[in-house]
Amino acid sequence: MTPAACPHCGCNADAGAPAHALLALLAMDAIDAALDAGLLEAAGCDACPPACNARLHAAAQARRSALAARERHRARTLRLARRKAEREAARSAPLPRLAEASAHAAPALPTAAADALARALAKARDRRA
Repeated sequence: MTPAACPHCGCNADAGAPAHALLALLAMDAIDAALDAGLLEAAGCDACPPACNARLHAAAQARRSALAARERHRARTLRLARRKAEREAARSAPLPRLAEASAHAAPALPTAAADALARALAKARDRRA
């Protein structure tokens, strides 16, 4: 079996066959096939010029960036869903009943002010009678 030649420079080095195969897949725009063939862990071909290896490394880096962006998007989606559920749970929590709330609440007026108001009301009733 003869090694695949590099689609860019025509290199036929045996050691560079995996890199050449990946470059051929990338040239055909077969990204999924290149990922399955080991694009993310690929090493370049030592016999190829730096431009060929740079293509291979740039494609691998672009895929790593895309995968990281996908992970960030998934994490954000989960975070937003969790926050939405927390908000909905807080909105649907039962409100305390008014009688229970007023029993625990502080009086509306201080005692002295309430006494003064009661005296004023009593005086007003006495005047009307």
